[in-house]
Amino acid sequence: MQTVHLSNHHFDLRSPYLRMIGFIAIVATLFLVILAPGWQQALLSLIAMSILCGSGYWLIRKSWIGYTLTPTHFQQHLFHGGWVVKWNNISQIGICSYEQEGWHQPLPWIGIRLKSYEPYLDAICPRIATEILLRQRALLYLGARQHNQHHQFEDMVLDSRPFCEHGGKIYRGLMAMLANRMCYQRRFYGYDVFIASSDLDRSAEAFVGLTRRYLAAAEPEPLPDHSAEN
Repeated sequence: MQTVHLSNHHFDLRSPYLRMIGFIAIVATLFLVILAPGWQQALLSLIAMSILCGSGYWLIRKSWIGYTLTPTHFQQHLFHGGWVVKWNNISQIGICSYEQEGWHQPLPWIGIRLKSYEPYLDAICPRIATEILLRQRALLYLGARQHNQHHQFEDMVLDSRPFCEHGGKIYRGLMAMLANRMCYQRRFYGYDVFIASSDLDRSAEAFVGLTRRYLAAAEPEPLPDHSAEN
């Protein structure tokens, strides 16, 4: 499988082509300022335009979300960082659903079920963990309401009790809050990590199909070597 880069925008804000266009626009603006009558008015116009363009670029750049799929791992890129998981640490990928009156309604979220939380928690930075906790509050509330546990929502959303991984590693503070949130989400939806469908460049079904092909082609997790024990 080849490495694939995806994003929720049709163009890459980091591309040399886009930077070249920005440079040409700046040079052209400087020429206009030099040739325009009333250099003070032109300078004020330049400053105002620069602030406007800079603010627009910052807002677009902040909303940019990218994905990298390689033969070994799957990664999400956000404005302040991102997270990464190996394919051999993923057991299932699918579209989340909400059960109502016996019918399952699809939700605009894609779920990833992990085999182990530890690699994911160790690779994520506190800023991204905070962003995830804030963005997925509504998803948590919907799951709690579906299971008639909405009266416990405030305790769930701020649950920072120490979390002990299966391997014995203990997480505290913000990482414990994220791990506990993942446990709640697994109980409600069967998944641990979530991607909003609005952050994709294609339908949720097409994205799930693509990731499942990479998951099926990935090499299994290597078995532990016990030769030294014999």
